[in-house]
Parts: sequence; structure tokens; C-alpha cells
Amino acid sequence: MSIAPRPIHHAVVVASGGLDSTTLAYWLAANGARRLTLLGIDYGQRHSVELAYLIGTAQALNAAYVKLDLPALAVLTPGSALTGNRVPMPRGHYTDASMSATVVPNRNALFLDLAVALAMTDKADAVAFGAHAGDHPIYPDCRPGFVEAYRRMVAQANEGIAAEGFQVLAPFIEMTKADVVRLGAALGVPFGRTWSCYLGGRKHCGRCGTCTERKEAFALAGVPDPTEYDDPSPVAPCI
Repeated sequence: MSIAPRPIHHAVVVASGGLDSTTLAYWLAANGARRLTLLGIDYGQRHSVELAYLIGTAQALNAAYVKLDLPALAVLTPGSALTGNRVPMPRGHYTDASMSATVVPNRNALFLDLAVALAMTDKADAVAFGAHAGDHPIYPDCRPGFVEAYRRMVAQANEGIAAEGFQVLAPFIEMTKADVVRLGAALGVPFGRTWSCYLGGRKHCGRCGTCTERKEAFALAGVPDPTEYDDPSPVAPCI
């Protein structure tokens, strides 16, 4: 796992209430971040229920919570299963084809830009997001090359504005989802108070691609899964 190269005073976290970004917030707190701001964004996602879970994380970590209501962004991404009902939500293990249905073009770049703007205003010295290696095959804005290019862009765009030593952090970028679960378990992350399901029902469906990915990560990590699923059937790990 990558470690922040220098101490963090105040980090703005692109957060969703999901397993990865919640673990990231706990990791930052454990690694000495003295102040955290969790940025949640309503971009018209079908599973906006995730943001309710983010409030609990902010309270648990004594972090600030900022919510941006930008549901009109869904108008720009009608071809994604996450922001419209016209595209069927993938079920079962993700394949390259099914996972591509969940792409929201340029989402991380957009969200990071908003987080950086907030960080500049608040004089925060870091922005962090929870991309992991399982996202690399389909999501270009979750890959190491994107992170490095984005860091260069931020340095150029905020020259003379950014706090000294400003960092864009993606500490899980080379980790699997199971690695993130193991780390979260070691940090005491309350996984039962995180949300993954893209259908956004009363509880996790247990059948969609992201529920399957969540089940698989716990199984591979050897960590008990506290999630309440409509379909609690175990999945055979796809190794």
C-alpha cells in the first residue's frame, strides 16, 4: 500500500458512503490527518442512498461533511446504468462488457476538480480518492497514469494558490478490493454502515455487479461480511 509522502494537515476526501472511500477516510485519520472534509456529490445516481451512509462516517470520524447537489449531471451521462433506467444494471461477476455499462464518463476528474476547488478555498493540503486496482480495466480515471497526469494538471492550474506541499492521494491505486477490505478490517471500519449496491433499494440487492464484487472481496479477504442482502447467496470468487 502506498503511504502519503508527507504529513497531512487537512484532507478533502471524494467520498460516497461506499466501502472504498470510507476505508480511505479511516486510513487518513489513522495516518495522522488532523482534519478531514468528506465531499459527497449527488450526480443523479440511482443509488443516492449511499450519501446517507456518508453522514454517519463523518460523524464517526469527527469530520466535516459537504454535500453538493448536482443531479443535472445525469443529463450528460444517459448511457450509464448508474444515472439512467434505460441501461440495465449488470448482474453477477463483472465482465469488461458489463462493467462498461457503469461508466460515468470523466466522473473522477469532475469530482476531483470539485474537491480541489474546495481544498483551495479551505487551504487544505491534500485531496484523496479511493480508486483501486479492480477499477483499472474499464475506468480510465482510476488508473495510475490518470492520477499522475491529474497531479501535474492541479499543480499547473493552482500555481501560487495551493497550500505548500499540496498532494493528490490515491493510496489504494495498486490494491485489490479484497486488500481494501483487509485494510478496513484492521482499521476498524464499520463495513455494515457502508453502501455499495447500485440499485439503491432498502438494502443491498446481493445480485448486481457491485454487490457481487463486494461479496467476493469479503470472501477473498477472509473477513466476515456484515452486509444485509436481499439475496445473501455466497458467490464463487472469480480469481
